[in-house]
Amino acid sequence: MIISASRRTDIPTYYSEWFFNRIKEGFVYVCNPMNIHQISKISLSPEVVDGIVFWTKNPVPMLDKLDRLEDYAYYFQFTVNSYAKDIEANIPSKNDIIVPAFIELSRKIGPEKVIWRYDPIMLTSKYSIDYHVNYFNELAKRLSGYTHKCVISFVDFYRNTQTHLKDLDILPLGENEMYELAERLVEIARKNNLIVESCAEKINLDQFGIQHGHCIDCNLLERISNCKMDLSKDKNQRPECGCMESIDIGAYNTCKNGCKYCYANFSQTTVNKNTGLHNPYSPLLFGEVSPEDKITERKMVSLKNNQLNLF
Repeated sequence: MIISASRRTDIPTYYSEWFFNRIKEGFVYVCNPMNIHQISKISLSPEVVDGIVFWTKNPVPMLDKLDRLEDYAYYFQFTVNSYAKDIEANIPSKNDIIVPAFIELSRKIGPEKVIWRYDPIMLTSKYSIDYHVNYFNELAKRLSGYTHKCVISFVDFYRNTQTHLKDLDILPLGENEMYELAERLVEIARKNNLIVESCAEKINLDQFGIQHGHCIDCNLLERISNCKMDLSKDKNQRPECGCMESIDIGAYNTCKNGCKYCYANFSQTTVNKNTGLHNPYSPLLFGEVSPEDKITERKMVSLKNNQLNLF
């Protein structure tokens, strides 16, 4: 199985000690988001974990511990975009910390295993199309050679994101704006030896050379592990999502990045409560197992296809 770490929270930034403790112990507990008393025990043994996909905006806390992952195939989805503190409240300086961390990570594990995400794209009077294009150009020049791919998406207005963004002067982002951005970003990407893919987008951008991407990517995992895998599409994601099936070991309402467009945090009060309950030695990301909890061990099998291909 593939482990996602995590769409729900930034594990590399805030929970790397916990994560490596779970790797050492060989398992993790994950609460059902719909019923916190239903807990799955997930094996993290290299024998059944075929790959790990990390999602982060700042991997600095993990950079000196990557040798602990030598038994695993893994790669990073690394978000670096144009927003300042008004939208990404707790992200350190892109210029001084985040971009250098991207470069260091790439040097350690290789550019194929560090995927640049410039997303989600939204428009305001401050973050105009020209602003995005100019910032993207500067980032592309600095990240060129340290990644092969950039993934873009356009903001989705869920109920909680609408609440978080209500104080910003959000501008319409229709097909014309998407097409203009796609064309201009691809031109910059090509100049910097990058391909561009979209993430879970209904809009077709093929005419600009932008294919629908797969963030949990079977082809990439097969190349990294040098082994075929019998992976299937993740039916629990949106229909537009091209990801392969994975098990997410994160938890909602636990990310401290403070991004106003985030769909995974519903309430800052709940985030504060949950993060205050984090124990790096607990099998759970936050809190402890209680008597009313029911723990079920999930059946984990490797999906690697080790049969010899003669053709």
